[in-house]
Amino acid sequence: MIANSVLLKLKNPDNDVSKVQSALLSMKGKIDVLLDIQVEKNIRPEESAYDVLFITKFASMQDLDAYLAHPAHLEVAKFIGSVLDTLASLCYEVK
Repeated sequence: MIANSVLLKLKNPDNDVSKVQSALLSMKGKIDVLLDIQVEKNIRPEESAYDVLFITKFASMQDLDAYLAHPAHLEVAKFIGSVLDTLASLCYEVK
């Protein structure tokens, strides 16, 4: 199984965290290769901290690639890009 973890730092977290959470969770059930999605809000905000963590899981790297190109993901990614300051990601194999 492949997991992809992404940390998001938003331009205006006070206004956008709940919108980002909703947008990310809206992909659940729309993308057949997306096995699981978890979205968490940072409860200890600091200047250097990220605001949102989301973890997606896939059966294979090919499924991750299909997810990245899926129209539902592209629509959410466009919105996230409009409120995003910076991000960090880590893709790994779950054993």
